Amino acid sequence: MALFGRERITGKTPEQLRLMRAAGLLVGQTLALLAERVEPGMTTKALDELAEEHIRGGGGVPSFLGYHGFTGTLCTSVNEEVVHGIPGTRVLREGDLLSIDCGAIVQGWHGDAAVSLVVGGREAARPEDLQLIDATEAAMWAGIGALVVGQPLYAVGAAVEDEIDAAGERDGRTYGIVEDYVGHGIGTSMHMDPQVPNYRVEGRGPKVVDGTTIAIEPMITLGDQDNRVLADDWTVVTLDGARAAHWENTVAATADGLWVLTEVDGGASRLGRLGVAYAALC
Repeated sequence: MALFGRERITGKTPEQLRLMRAAGLLVGQTLALLAERVEPGMTTKALDELAEEHIRGGGGVPSFLGYHGFTGTLCTSVNEEVVHGIPGTRVLREGDLLSIDCGAIVQGWHGDAAVSLVVGGREAARPEDLQLIDATEAAMWAGIGALVVGQPLYAVGAAVEDEIDAAGERDGRTYGIVEDYVGHGIGTSMHMDPQVPNYRVEGRGPKVVDGTTIAIEPMITLGDQDNRVLADDWTVVTLDGARAAHWENTVAATADGLWVLTEVDGGASRLGRLGVAYAALC
C-alpha cells in the first residue's frame, strides 16, 4: 500500500490552536457523555442521536454527518468491526466491545477522537477485551508522547508499535496493528496531510513543526489485522472475526510541549504520568 509521499507539515498559530481546542473540547465532552450513558439495550442510533444533540447544543456541527454520504454523527463499531460502523437499529448487548469515533466542527475548525469500551462496564468484559482496550489506549498515548517539535513524525508510529509489542509480550498474545487506516493531519478539514502511520515505516517522514496538529488513532485487533469493507461501503471488519479496539485524540505540538485538544483536561493528567510536557494555550 503506497501511503507516504513527500508531505510537509504546516503549523497552526496560537489563535488557531485555541479555536481547534473549542472543537476538540466539545468532542471530548461528547465522548465522556456517551461513555456514561451507553447501556445494554440501547441502539447505536440512540447513541448517535444523543451525540448529535450534544454537539449542536454546544455550538458545533457533527463532522461525520454527510461526509462522503455517511449517515451518522458517530462511527459506532461493535466487536469485530474495526472502524466506520454506521449507527442504526443494532441493539447493544452486555459485553459488546464498542468503539465510538466522534468529530465536531466549531467555527470552521475540527476535532476528532475515539474511545473503546465494553457495554455494561469493565465488569461485563471478557478479560482479553479489557487487555485489548487497555493496550490500544496505551499505544495511542505512547504515540502522542513521541510527537515532538523538531523530531520526525514517523516516531509516532514506531512508538505505537513498540507499545503494542510490549503489551503482546505481557499479555501472551500477538496483537494485530491495522495498517490500512492511519492517523492524519487535521485543522480546517477533518482529514489533511500528513498521514500518520500506526506502525514503524522506513524513513523519518516530515519534521514536526511548532503548531503541528494531528489525529493519532491506532486500531488494534485480537487476531490478524487483515480486514474488509462490508456491503454498506463503510463498515470495516476483521477477516478472522477477531474483536478490535480504536482510540484516537487530536493533538497539538508546540515548542513548549503538547496539548491534547480532545481530552477534557487537555491531556494534563496522562501526559504528566508519561513525563511529557503539557502546554495548553489558555
